[in-house]
Amino acid sequence: MLDTAIKNQLSSHFSTLTGDIELVLALDETNKSKELQSLADDLSSLSEKITVTHSDDNTLRRPSMTVKGSNNTSISFAGVPMGHEFTSLVLAVLHSGGVATKADNQQIEQIQALDKALNFEIYISLSCQTCPAVVQALNTMAAINNQITTTMIDGALFQEEVEQRNIMAVPTVYLNGEVFSQGAISLNDILNKVDSKAAARQAEQLNDKAPYDVLVVGGGPAGASAAIYAARKGLRTGVVAQRFGGQVADTLAIENFISVKATEGPKLVAQLEEHVKDYDVDVIDNQTAARMYQDNGNHIQLENGATLTTKAVILATGARWREMNVPGEREYRGRGVAYCPHCDGPLFKGKSVAVIGGGNSGIEAAIDLANIVEHVTVLEFADTLRADEVLVRKANSLANITIIKNAQTTEVLGDGNKVTGIAYTNRENGEQHTLDLAGIFVQIGLVPNTEWLKDSGIALSKFGEIEIDNRGATNLEGVYAAGDATNTAYKQIIIAMGSGATASLGAFDYLIRHGQ
Repeated sequence: MLDTAIKNQLSSHFSTLTGDIELVLALDETNKSKELQSLADDLSSLSEKITVTHSDDNTLRRPSMTVKGSNNTSISFAGVPMGHEFTSLVLAVLHSGGVATKADNQQIEQIQALDKALNFEIYISLSCQTCPAVVQALNTMAAINNQITTTMIDGALFQEEVEQRNIMAVPTVYLNGEVFSQGAISLNDILNKVDSKAAARQAEQLNDKAPYDVLVVGGGPAGASAAIYAARKGLRTGVVAQRFGGQVADTLAIENFISVKATEGPKLVAQLEEHVKDYDVDVIDNQTAARMYQDNGNHIQLENGATLTTKAVILATGARWREMNVPGEREYRGRGVAYCPHCDGPLFKGKSVAVIGGGNSGIEAAIDLANIVEHVTVLEFADTLRADEVLVRKANSLANITIIKNAQTTEVLGDGNKVTGIAYTNRENGEQHTLDLAGIFVQIGLVPNTEWLKDSGIALSKFGEIEIDNRGATNLEGVYAAGDATNTAYKQIIIAMGSGATASLGAFDYLIRHGQ
C-alpha cells in the first residue's frame, strides 16, 4: 500500500509516539476494505506501539478505521484516507499517541474545558483541498478531549448516505446528527460555535492590544507579503484575517508562480504562513473586519466588537467567487450549487452537471469534471469563449462536454432539497430552455471583498475595487491597499505579492515622512 520512502518517513515520525495506538477496522468484502486492511498493516509494521484489531459492530460504516488512543480518544475514517486526507490519518495517529498538536495553549485549555459529548461527522472528497484542514482541526479536538469523537466520511464511497442527507458540497460537518457547517472552518471558528463565551473573551483580549505601526487586513498573498516587508523594516506589525491564505487555499494547481514549477494552494499557504511567522508579526486569524474609521489614527473594528488601532493600515482583503444572482442560487448553495469543482466534483459522479462561464476557470472546470460526471454542459453568456484556445480544443475533444454560447442563466431549479436543473434564455432568439441537472458549478470571476469599506470614505471603483496609486496609496491618509481587492489590472498570485510589497514600502515611506 505504502512505498518504501513513505514508510521510512513514517517510521521516523512514529518513533516519537509515547502512548499505544489501536487501529480498529470494520471491513466488508469490497476492494476498498482490502486497501484499508493493507494500509493498517503497513502502519502497524512501523511501530510496536500500533496494533490492528477488527470490530464486528454492525452499526459501524464499512470500510472504516478508528484510531483509538491510550487516553480513550477516538478518531475514525470511513473510507480509505489517502490523497489529501493521508496527512489527516498520520496526524491522528501521532496526536492520539501523545505527540503534541499545533493547537496553542489557549486553544488547548478551551478544548479541555468542553464538558459535553460532541460527535462530529465530516463529509469530504479525497480531491478536496479545503477538507483536510477541517478534518485535522476537529481531529485535534478529539485527540485532546475524549468526550469529542470525529469521523471523516468519503462522500464518493458512501454515496447512499450522502444522498440521504442531501450533501452536495464538501466539507460538510454534522454535530450530534445536525448540520454544523459547510465549507472551510478553522479550529477557532469551531470553538467559537461550540463555546458560546469564546467570542466575548477574544474581543476583550484584542481590545487590550497596543496600537500597531502597520496593520494588514487580509492574510492572502498580498497581505503576507505586506506583513513581511513591514516587519523587516522594524515596524510593529499585525495581520488580521478571516483565514490565512484566502482564496489561494482553494486553488488546486499553481503552475505560474515564477521559480516554482508547480505547487498546490494549501502548500503555498502553509509556506506563506510559516514565512510570516518567522518575523515578529502579530497574526490574528479567524477574525473579520466590519468597519474602518479614522480618529487620531486608523481604527479597524471587528465583527466580534473589538477594535484595533494602527498608524498605517494596508487593506488586502482579496476577492471571492462572483455569484450569478438568479433565483434559486442562494437557496441551493451547498445543495447542488457549488463554486469549487475540485472539492465538490466527486459528489456528482455519474450525474449531469453544468458549468457557468466560458473563461479559463470555467473550461478547466468542465474538463476536470468530465472525468468524473456523466455529462457537462457549459453555459457561456457571450457569443465567444474567453478561455485559452488550448483549453477550448481539449473541451471540444471530449464527447461528454456540450458548450452552449449566448446562454443567459435565469433560474436554478430544485425540489426544495436539492438542485434538479437550470433555466436559461438563448440571447439570440429569446427562446427559453431548461436542463435537467444534479449540480451547477459557477465560474464567472471574482468580486472584491470591500463592502465593509463603503462608509469609510475610501474611494472605490464602479466594480467595488479599492483605487490605489503606484505606491499602493488610497485617497485616505495612512491607508494603503494591495492585491485582488484593488484596481490592479491582473488578479494573479505573483502580482498580489508584488503589490503587497509596494503598499508596505509606501506605508513605511508615509510613516517616516510624517514623523511616526
